[in-house]
Amino acid sequence: MSAGGRVLLVEDEKSLAAGLEFNLTEEGYSVTLAADGRKALELFEVERFDLLILDITLPYIDGYEVARRVRLQSPRVPILMLTARASGADRVRGLGVGADDYLTKPFHLEEFLLRVKGMLRRKGWYLTEDSTDRAEFGSVQVDFGDMTGSRGEAKFAMTPLEASLLRYFVEHARRIVSRGELLEEVWNVASGIETRSVENFVVRLRRLIESDPTRPTHIRTVRGAGYLFSPDGAG
Repeated sequence: MSAGGRVLLVEDEKSLAAGLEFNLTEEGYSVTLAADGRKALELFEVERFDLLILDITLPYIDGYEVARRVRLQSPRVPILMLTARASGADRVRGLGVGADDYLTKPFHLEEFLLRVKGMLRRKGWYLTEDSTDRAEFGSVQVDFGDMTGSRGEAKFAMTPLEASLLRYFVEHARRIVSRGELLEEVWNVASGIETRSVENFVVRLRRLIESDPTRPTHIRTVRGAGYLFSPDGAG
């Protein structure tokens, strides 16, 4: 097996798939190609992958449904959606079915490779089921090992990137962290890259851990500076 990790690349545009396969292989990853959603699910059933790179517009079964089924089967494998659909609604839907990140075409190859590297870099802890990496704040309890948690009586599960972002907030509590810092340290991409991934994932975390996501007390926005995580919800 490649030391870089096993990647399932699901893309029906042959020239793009060939180019990405070449560049990923050059980076040390072992790449398996699927040209449609049905084949992707068949491969996922019988093989183990460290990362799923997924187009949305696919023959037979679209990327949204592939991501949904993969997420039901494996909450830990990271999913990067790679698509020409750039609308906010498409992005929200993609993240809603379980994607960890969303990169729109056309894209810079360097940014793509950095995102892949960042997503695989985290697998060392979020793929460890017996991890004792836990946190507790307010009424929230989180187990980063199996990416589950609870807020009072309500249970929730996290995707790998949600868990990674929350853990970064926990580890840097009571300090303002900028959007650029989060892009570099959690997403492993340059801070100047235009993306609303940080904002989207903060919204998702608030829905999980805040009693009132519209009036957050744990993850608060500091206008013009970034975000401040307060374990006790204090001002």
